[in-house]
Amino acid sequence: MSKGREAAAGGGAAAVLLRYLREQNRPYSAQDAFGNLQREHGLGKAAVVKALEQLAQQGRVREKVYGKQKIYFADQEQLPAASDAELRGLDGEIAARSGQLQALQQSCRHMEAELKDLNSSMTTPEIAKEIEALRKDCASYTEKLERIKTATNHVTPEEKEKVCREQQLYRREWRRRKRMATELLDAILEGYPKSKKQFFEEVGIETDEDHGVELPAAT
Repeated sequence: MSKGREAAAGGGAAAVLLRYLREQNRPYSAQDAFGNLQREHGLGKAAVVKALEQLAQQGRVREKVYGKQKIYFADQEQLPAASDAELRGLDGEIAARSGQLQALQQSCRHMEAELKDLNSSMTTPEIAKEIEALRKDCASYTEKLERIKTATNHVTPEEKEKVCREQQLYRREWRRRKRMATELLDAILEGYPKSKKQFFEEVGIETDEDHGVELPAAT
């Protein structure tokens, strides 16, 4: 390609990029601008980089360097000032977009909550497995109940009453004998020079507490 054609191509790329940056009015890297414009305008990456650098050198766009990356955007001072009506329109558009954003965020929160509920719910195969397990439990309990109903070794009310009376009798006797033994031991310990524990060990007395035995509750 001759130098004249290269210059024309470069000028065309610069014009396209300048118009694009002013219309979009937002920052772009050379890679972003190339990706957005290559299909429509057939610009090569090298041509985009060169055109952006030339525009920045000419002061027609602004350039900012962030580490190894350069960002290009339209010079705000070269853009026409917006009228009051345009500013009000932009404010209205911002308010409308903000409302749409809030609605979308709320919708996303609802969907996230619904997704969480669905993820914590049982799947159809899991429910089927749980139902089968419950059916087996019901069958087992039913069989056990039938065995109990048909058993011949049930305790009659009279037999139960007799057992309760005997339990109360033995409980009273237990308490009486324990009280007598305690009183007798206390009398002995009044004149014993050593401790109660030492006395029990020497004589070989074992208490209910030593064996973890407690007086049954009254029925």
